[in-house]
Amino acid sequence: MKNTKSLFVQCSTICLLIIFLASCSVNKAKIDNSLKKYFDAKNVDGCFTMLNNADGEITVYNMALDTMRLTPASTFKIVNSLIGLQTGAVTNEKMIIPWDGIKRPNNDWNKNMDIREAFKVSCVPFYQEVARRIGKDTMQQWIDSLSYGNRNISGPIDSFWLNNNLKISPDEQLGLLKMLYFDQLPFRKSVQQTVRDMMLQEDNTAYKLSYKTGWGFDEANNSIGWIAGWIEENRHVYFFVTLVKTPDQAVDMRKVRLDITKDVLKELGFFEGKK
Repeated sequence: MKNTKSLFVQCSTICLLIIFLASCSVNKAKIDNSLKKYFDAKNVDGCFTMLNNADGEITVYNMALDTMRLTPASTFKIVNSLIGLQTGAVTNEKMIIPWDGIKRPNNDWNKNMDIREAFKVSCVPFYQEVARRIGKDTMQQWIDSLSYGNRNISGPIDSFWLNNNLKISPDEQLGLLKMLYFDQLPFRKSVQQTVRDMMLQEDNTAYKLSYKTGWGFDEANNSIGWIAGWIEENRHVYFFVTLVKTPDQAVDMRKVRLDITKDVLKELGFFEGKK
């Protein structure tokens, strides 16, 4: 037990250092203000950041937002999945968590499901139950080991990533994504592979696109939208994070965040298999 604990501490320390170094990389970023037009076209504020793994080049639009911590909303399902699978709160990807019988506006949530389906439809109640099964002490231990954002999980265990207690910046999300892709997080490789598989959204001969979305509200009731993931072309991987922020409650965040992301990626030369 002592050796296991020591190994966990060593892994955690290394992980903290890697994330710290990754999050400091914005100091060397290339600022691309031409990307502003895609946010303006949707009448929203936001930022975009990308890391080219081949040469380490980072491209950023709107550095102020890129380094600002905001609610992770459902992008936290990436980490919630990792912790759930690692700790056995979710025994495996086929384990069913029964529907609690409460009918919610999103009909996709109103049924029994496993973690893959819950991730796909971004089922909040499923992941709230996962968090409850993980427990506060264990959750805090893992959040600390990952140095995830401000590491604040105060309040109810099933809502800290939704109520603006836990916050993370796009820059920090970028560092986490890179480590997940390369099995550098302190989780079993099989667990990291499962979560990467769950993130895959598009797979064709030209590219593979993987991401997790998120949608929440900040303290001023601004709508906050996320897309965090990576795109692979010709065996090269590029990590990216899109953040959208707007006070307009009428904005179709599900559509807007993805439209902006794909418009930006297209301008940067993706989707043709030539990168």
